[in-house]
This record gives sequence, structure tokens and C-alpha cells, in this order.
Amino acid sequence: MTTPQPPYYAVIFTSQRSTVDEAYEQTAQRMLELAALQDGFLHVDSVREQGLGITVSYWRDLESIHNWKQQAEHMSAQQSGKEKWYTAYQVRICKVEREYGFEAQD
Repeated sequence: MTTPQPPYYAVIFTSQRSTVDEAYEQTAQRMLELAALQDGFLHVDSVREQGLGITVSYWRDLESIHNWKQQAEHMSAQQSGKEKWYTAYQVRICKVEREYGFEAQD
């Protein structure tokens, strides 16, 4: 994972999928591609299992997050999510103050 030294921000999007699949995968992939083009975007991690999804996107600052939320194609996808793809979701915005990790060596 490539993120700068903290502080930076994380947007945690937790969702529960509906049974509607209409264009979901294509739109989700497009949103990942589009987010990566946004000024201030750093990285994304995402997982989905048994309808529950957790996507964490990392951003340089709050302004970058605000601009992403207001991006026209993203706004359209958000509306589709509310209307057909999700039965529930939660968005949490956090400031990353510190990070550390481990990586096994061969």
C-alpha cells in the first residue's frame, strides 16, 4: 500500500448490497478508476463478502474528499446506490494520525 506519512484522511464506506445487479460491477470499477484520477487521491482498499462491502479510500485532505463527493459521475453513482444497489450504507471520514505495519520477508 502506498500512502504518504500521516496525517492524511480515510473515507470508510461500509455497505450492504441489495439483490439488484444492474450495471453495479461496471459502475464500481469506473468509480475506482475515476477516484484514482482525482487530485488528492492516495489509495483504495476494498472487499466484499456475502453482500457486505467495505471500501476505504485515502485522501490528502478534506478538500479532496469534498471535491470527490461533488464529482458529477460520482454523484450519479451515489444516487443509483440509494435507488437500487444498497439496502444500507455508512460513510465515516477519519484523520489518520499514525500508521504502522508488517510484511513477511521471503
